[in-house]
Amino acid sequence: MKSFITRVVLKARQFQQWLVAYLIFALLSVLKLFPADGSIRFADWVMRRIGPHTGRHKLILENLRKALPEKDESEIERIAIASWGHIGRLAAEYVFLDELFDFDPEADSHGRIEVEGVERFLTLLDRDRPFIVFTAHTGNFELLPVAAASFNLHVSVLFRPPNNPYIAKKVFRFRRKRMGDLVPSHAGSAFALAGTLDQGGGVGVLVDQKFKRGTHSTFFGQEVQTNPLLGKLARQFDCAIYPARCIRLPNNRFRLVLEDEITLPRNEKGAIDIPATAQVLNDKVESWVREYPEQWLWYHDRWNRRKRG
Repeated sequence: MKSFITRVVLKARQFQQWLVAYLIFALLSVLKLFPADGSIRFADWVMRRIGPHTGRHKLILENLRKALPEKDESEIERIAIASWGHIGRLAAEYVFLDELFDFDPEADSHGRIEVEGVERFLTLLDRDRPFIVFTAHTGNFELLPVAAASFNLHVSVLFRPPNNPYIAKKVFRFRRKRMGDLVPSHAGSAFALAGTLDQGGGVGVLVDQKFKRGTHSTFFGQEVQTNPLLGKLARQFDCAIYPARCIRLPNNRFRLVLEDEITLPRNEKGAIDIPATAQVLNDKVESWVREYPEQWLWYHDRWNRRKRG
């Protein structure tokens, strides 16, 4: 009897995930029937009205108050609502990604996409030393691996699949066509990335995600645990490290920035200092978020507040 109930519960959970996934797919399919600009603005408008009524809005407000105590309550609320709009845009932009990414490295004119650091992309093409490009959940971060592919730059991208398996399968197929090699984040992902670096290749990672067993560090002056993977890989393979980010511009345009190579801190033995590296990464992401706070995904529980609550 107990096993029967378990099977029923699992089937019900599976059906719920399927229903949620296909409702989202249906909504995105409807958006695709309309011009990109109108659909993206509509998604922004909808999420600004729905988001504040969800349970995550309370977490967003708490995150903002703790991270930006110098902001008054009206500014905190403005940033929170704007961040919901950017979440809506991110979903709609997924549908129109092929249309939005119009950057041509050989062309002089600018479309929706402008790239700052073109010469660095070209340098990466010619170098024989492994490299890691790190970014954060700012702007439309999905455009960065698409840009790398447009330069014929081979990068293995570490990503965390969505919890919903139906959405995860669809997203994986979509990304794989446009973003080169994809490495799902799981127990064996470090070995896959190490294999790429060992062959002199490049790796792309997001560094602003919550990591339960990470290196102790601070982010906006508050304690967090940061994934030590980048520091460990850099120590093992002597990689070049590049920060990169996406900035949303007015009129559904984007600026992709590949910054100068950074030097990671080393310990007294001359090896890359992994805890200090984690802090360097957090400080870099914090500087990006402070510049465009509404473009970061504040609904992430980066400080593990829900568990503490």
